Amino acid sequence: MADPTALMLEDLSQTYAEKHTSNAFLRLYIDDTQFGHIFASIHERLNGHFESINERAETTRHYWAESSREMIALCQETEDVLQSLKHVGIEVRLAEKYTAAIESCQSWLVRSGGSTVPDNFEKIPVIKYEPVLSRPDISIQLKKSTTRPQLQLIGEGSYAQVFSFVDPDYDLKFAVKRAKKSVGERDLHRFQQEFEILKRLSFPYIVEVYQYDTTRHEYKMEYCESTLRKYVKGRNNTLRFSSRKRIALQFLYGINYIHTKGLLHRDISLQNVLVKTFDDGAVLVKLSDFGLAKDKTSEYTQTKTEMRGTIRDPLLVSFKQYDTCNEIYSIGHVLSYIFSGKEALMSQADPVSQIVRKCTAHDVAERYQTVRDLIGDVDKLEAIPKGAPA
Repeated sequence: MADPTALMLEDLSQTYAEKHTSNAFLRLYIDDTQFGHIFASIHERLNGHFESINERAETTRHYWAESSREMIALCQETEDVLQSLKHVGIEVRLAEKYTAAIESCQSWLVRSGGSTVPDNFEKIPVIKYEPVLSRPDISIQLKKSTTRPQLQLIGEGSYAQVFSFVDPDYDLKFAVKRAKKSVGERDLHRFQQEFEILKRLSFPYIVEVYQYDTTRHEYKMEYCESTLRKYVKGRNNTLRFSSRKRIALQFLYGINYIHTKGLLHRDISLQNVLVKTFDDGAVLVKLSDFGLAKDKTSEYTQTKTEMRGTIRDPLLVSFKQYDTCNEIYSIGHVLSYIFSGKEALMSQADPVSQIVRKCTAHDVAERYQTVRDLIGDVDKLEAIPKGAPA
C-alpha cells in the first residue's frame, strides 16, 4: 500500500517543479534539496507583490483587482504549504516580518474591484538576499533537566485550572490545563474530549495542544498572554480600527475553520478567545476551551441537553438543538466587543452595528447562515468608519 505522506510530498514537489523560478531566489535555498524550489517560488512571488503594494501605497493607494486576487490566493497557498508539511511532521518557519505582512494584507485585500491600501499602511520590508522560509535542524540536544518547573495559576473554570510554567529544556513558557479533582465522570470525559479535538485541529487561530498526562488529567498547551476581554479593555482608547478588524477576521477565520471540520464551539466568549502577543505589537487570536464543542460525528455531544455556555442565544430551547445560527448569535456579541470595547451590543446605524444586529436578530432566518458570509461583510468594512477610533 502506498505511503500517504510520500504521495503528498510527491504531489507537492511536482506542482512546484512546473513553476518557473529565477536563479536569484533558487540560490537562497540551495542547501535544501527537498523543498528549496518550493520555498524559492513562494519567496519570489511574495516579493513581487510586496514591492508592488509598497509602490501603490505611495501613489494611487489602489492595488489592482487581478493582483489582489493573486495575492489572496498566494497567502492561502503559503498557509496551505506550511500546514501540509507540518501535518506530516516537517516544521517550516516563515520570517516574522513576512508573517506579519501577510496578516496585514489579508485584512484589506478584496477579490473584486481592486483593493484600497489603508491610510495607516506601513511599508513592507522586502527581503531579497536571505531565505524567508527555513527548516530548523531535525535533531536537538535536550537538557533533560531534573528541575520541576514552578506552576503559576493564570485561569480557572468550572472544571479545570490553567497554569503557566517555563520549560527548562526549551526556555519557553507553556501552559498546562488540569482537571479539578472534584469533577465528575462526564466532565472528565469532556476534558479528555477537548484535548482530542484540539489535537486534531491545525490552524493558526486555534490554540495548540501538545501532550496529555492520564495520571494527572492535564495537558500542555500553547501559552497566550491574554484573553480577548483583557486585551481589548487594556487598549480600548488607543486600538485602531484596522487592528480591531484584523482581530475580528482572525477570530472569524478560526470559527469558520472549525465549522468546516464539522464542529460547533458552543461556548464562544470573551474569556475563551485568547490573544498571543509579540514584541513588535503583532497579535494572533487563538480559539480555546473546546469542552462544550459539538462534534457532528459524535453521538456523545449530540445527546447532551443541559443548557450551558457563557453567551446563550435566547431563542435556543434545547442545547441538543444547538446549531450554526446559535453560534452566530454568540459571535455577534464578541464582534461587538472587539469593535466597541463595550459588552453592551452596538446599536448605532454604522456598518459594524448592522453586522452585529444581523448576527443577533430575533428571527434566526434573518441571521447570517454561515460564518463565511459574515467574513465577507466584515472584510468589506471601511478602514476608518465614522465614530470609530482612527
